[in-house]
Amino acid sequence: MTQDPRAKPDNTPAPLCDSCAGIQQNWRRAKGHVELQQHGNRKEERASGQVTVTRYQCDRCGTIWDYENDKQNLHAGWSVVKQG
Repeated sequence: MTQDPRAKPDNTPAPLCDSCAGIQQNWRRAKGHVELQQHGNRKEERASGQVTVTRYQCDRCGTIWDYENDKQNLHAGWSVVKQG
């Protein structure tokens, strides 16, 4: 029996939904989307001081995001923690 060459390997993460794919990563003022559900926040220490990092999960594709609100770093913002 041969494997379907179009089948993805088990360890490949699910693709981002269209809404998540549209999020501009690493830009502090970028917007998220309405299907992101907040799952708490934490404080982390940076060179510029303490910042707030908020965890979100997409209801559609399951991707987990962190949003870092560091006013001293314009390139903080959204980052993918784990895809769907």
